[in-house]
Amino acid sequence: MTDLIWILVFAQVAMGAFDTLYHHELTERLAWRPSQARELRLHGVRNLAYAVMFLTLGWSQPQGALALALIALMLGELIVTLWDFVEEDRTRKLPASERITHTLLTLNYGVVLALVIPLLAGWATNPTALIPTFQGAWSVLCALAAMSVVVFGLRDLAAARRASRIVATDPVPLVAALAPRQSVLVTGATGLIGRRLVAALAGAGHEVIALTRDRATAADLPAPIRIVTSLDQIADDTRIDAIVNLAGEPISDGLWTPAKRRRIVGSRLAVTRAVVALIERLDRRPTVLVNGSAIGWYGLRGDEVLDETADGVDCFSRTVCRRWERAAMRAQALGVRVVRLRIGIVLAIEGGALSRMLTPFEFGLGGPFGDGRHWMSWIHLDDLVRLIAHAIATPSLDGALNGTAPAPVRNAAFAQALGRALGRPALLPAPAAPLRLALGAFADELLLKGQRVVPKAALASGFRFAYPGLDDALDQIVGARSEALNHGTLRRAVFNRRRPADDLISHPPQPGRPPLASGDPAGAKAKVEQLLKDWPNDPYSCFVLSKAEAALGHEAAAAEALRHAGAEWLGGEMSLNAAQVASVWTSVMKPRPSTGSE
Repeated sequence: MTDLIWILVFAQVAMGAFDTLYHHELTERLAWRPSQARELRLHGVRNLAYAVMFLTLGWSQPQGALALALIALMLGELIVTLWDFVEEDRTRKLPASERITHTLLTLNYGVVLALVIPLLAGWATNPTALIPTFQGAWSVLCALAAMSVVVFGLRDLAAARRASRIVATDPVPLVAALAPRQSVLVTGATGLIGRRLVAALAGAGHEVIALTRDRATAADLPAPIRIVTSLDQIADDTRIDAIVNLAGEPISDGLWTPAKRRRIVGSRLAVTRAVVALIERLDRRPTVLVNGSAIGWYGLRGDEVLDETADGVDCFSRTVCRRWERAAMRAQALGVRVVRLRIGIVLAIEGGALSRMLTPFEFGLGGPFGDGRHWMSWIHLDDLVRLIAHAIATPSLDGALNGTAPAPVRNAAFAQALGRALGRPALLPAPAAPLRLALGAFADELLLKGQRVVPKAALASGFRFAYPGLDDALDQIVGARSEALNHGTLRRAVFNRRRPADDLISHPPQPGRPPLASGDPAGAKAKVEQLLKDWPNDPYSCFVLSKAEAALGHEAAAAEALRHAGAEWLGGEMSLNAAQVASVWTSVMKPRPSTGSE
């Protein structure tokens, strides 16, 4: 093997590493896209083939039949690569940089084959043998390359297997609250929230007008919809029943430079003013405008519980939200109901904060930001789409509406929950000082501090969250449990994994065990209430609390605790008295096999 061949081989390695890390992991996140399961299998097989090539050529000279086998493997890799190209074109839109990288990889690999195959063909004429060789730095680099591709190959095969557990739920039921055949204008239709909302509306048979800056980006939105690149393209006599305004420069995809701050504010104000101008000139005005905002409106408030009546503290996020909401409220003077949807941290694998956390957590590199004491007010993407439909369909909802789940958690608890869902430790904190030094105000407002927000208005209006607890939301998103468990019995849901309140229960009660097991419901109530301060509305802890309240004869409190636990596990039953609570506990509080600590 000449130095020229090795240079070409490691040029292939460098381009392949860039393609894997930048495209497959960072921008496309293939490991978390169930639709790419076949592509992931092809990547896994190809990487393992590369490992054999690197080790064989780096540390030996295959002779005879072994040389022929290596030639066959190299040609087989070419077939797998061509198959991979076809699969990629069939299932996803490749960015230009990925197409260029693939072209360079193919050309370079062709040159490598042209140089290596004649060499192997000469070795094939010798008796079969594997002659050990050491080629200095090239051999060491081959060993490192082989280890790397084995890791990513096995990871891709595991991700392909996991894809079957990540359930692509039907979006249509998410907008069941809407009356039939509504006409809805959605701005920001190609964003994380807008794309899911458009899919739900179009699938349910509603008329959808989608505003986007780029038709090409919107090309894969589900049909039938009407795509416009400017609101000026909408005629005055167009019927629009509701408008959902989500458009704006992404707030968390880059440093808050002065130019970035201007784009964040300016993009939101420009689209919102255009929406109000459209409403003003329409012959028949919509009944409601659901305007995006964020929980950043409240500023950084520490441990204070914030509902829609709370005031805000000045910071950049609050400035953005305040100006955005103020622009939307001008539609009120035109007789339009305006709902200011203050959105929390949206959980989804398709995008948002969670999607950027998955890769480091999957490799065991996750943990809290800073001391992990700050609050994270989150919401499952599907619950947010359901809440938007609920806001459109509920005339009593007017003004501020918090788009968060009822159980905010501290950042450390969130990291632990994500680690559990992925079956990985979450022990590596990101220190606050370097984050502040590198990111400035961005770090404080989005990573190191937060808000403890509760959806008081949504709950008061009768909205029910499908994912009120973090564990269930994360399990569904990352495929940590099967669809059967998602819709399973209360017993299976409650005892799926160890919860913070497990130590308050004995199965069956034994002397010396914790308070509730020893017949002290008041003591158990005090302990579980302490747990709930750092793990608000944790479903299992709330079930323990409901049992304690029932044992104390507090019927209303027991029923309320059970509702907080997520009564959809009981098949949708929401009205539960103390006797029913006791019946539930009789059926579920049975010994379970010890599985050890997780």
